[in-house]
Amino acid sequence: MDRSLLQCITRRAVLGGLVILPVVAARSLADTAQAARAAPRPPPVTTVDQVLNVMEFEALARDALPPAHFGYIATGADDDFTVVRNHDAFSHYEIRARRFVDVSRLDASRSVFGVTWPTPIYLSAVSSQRAFHPDGELGTARAARTRSMLMMLSTVASTPVEPVTEARGAPVWQQLYPTDDWTVTEGIVRRAQSAGSSAIVLTVDSMPNRNNETLTRAMKADTRTCSACHINNSHDRLHKAPMFAGLDVSRATTISPPNMTPVFLDQLRTLVSVKLLVKGVVTGEDAALAVAHGVDGVIVSNHGGRNEETLRATIDCLPEVAAAVGGRVPVLLDGGVRRGTDVFKALALGATAVGIGRPQAWGLAAFGQPGVEAVIDILNRELLQIMRQAGTPTLARITREHVVASTWR
Repeated sequence: MDRSLLQCITRRAVLGGLVILPVVAARSLADTAQAARAAPRPPPVTTVDQVLNVMEFEALARDALPPAHFGYIATGADDDFTVVRNHDAFSHYEIRARRFVDVSRLDASRSVFGVTWPTPIYLSAVSSQRAFHPDGELGTARAARTRSMLMMLSTVASTPVEPVTEARGAPVWQQLYPTDDWTVTEGIVRRAQSAGSSAIVLTVDSMPNRNNETLTRAMKADTRTCSACHINNSHDRLHKAPMFAGLDVSRATTISPPNMTPVFLDQLRTLVSVKLLVKGVVTGEDAALAVAHGVDGVIVSNHGGRNEETLRATIDCLPEVAAAVGGRVPVLLDGGVRRGTDVFKALALGATAVGIGRPQAWGLAAFGQPGVEAVIDILNRELLQIMRQAGTPTLARITREHVVASTWR
């Protein structure tokens, strides 16, 4: 059986049958199910310190959340294959471990825009976090504070930038859905900059319409009336997200304009007085264009596979983007990062820093702030372990020569 397909089957089992499996040999599925039933079951996880790896948080989040809320964070586009490949593609790269290196002292710190981060990992934008825990973005921000980690806040977060910045105790990066009304764009940017945000991150891969079948099935399986959070059961983010409060959104029809061109980028560059990054770049051509129009950083991202079923993993897109940028600005990456070894491979292929999205939501759903902290700690611990094993005492020592394409698929 194709490995990507097997990973998809495994993932969809975690989704609790919310998604129809692809057509495969019935015998293979039966054998897989029988083996799963025969495997010894570990004792249930009841405390955060019992979780051994990041992926275990996904099942815990599924158990903790209503179907629609779990479906919201789990969903991809179409058949969810891009979600699966985002992570699976990391296994297509193997690490060349070097010996005869002094690794008695490790330093995983990284300077990004003149700020020293203790590790190259950051919390990428995840929207509507109160759907996962009552503390929402405040719980995540407090976890970021205790771990001195950069947090990127979604435009459609359930908590606005001011209290999140206070909870973080340091500037956050404000992700930007600009809408198709420039006055709204101006309002969001100015509010974020007034709150101290040190960067505006324009998302360029979100289109007005997307086919999220997993979410749709989850919503059908969820019989609750969600009027407490969704007025009249509406999911209209323009009228619900706090970052739009006080702005006239009557002329805005979508959070992401379909006519976003280099002209828009130039206009935004003039407006933004802090660092400007673009998130959602997956080709060298777009990376070069963005740099030519004055952006300060590029984020290789496909929205976690939520928006488009391209079947290209971000780790596979990273080398061409890094080559096109040529070291002129930082190149960040998110999508499918579940292990410290994933972080290592992304750094080796040209990433300056690596973001996590779904894992922070899983940790938040399962245990609140301590869950997010545990996700961070696990990834940091695993990164240090592979740095020692690979003979790279600092991030600067991690180079392209440390990874090779896998010969096993």
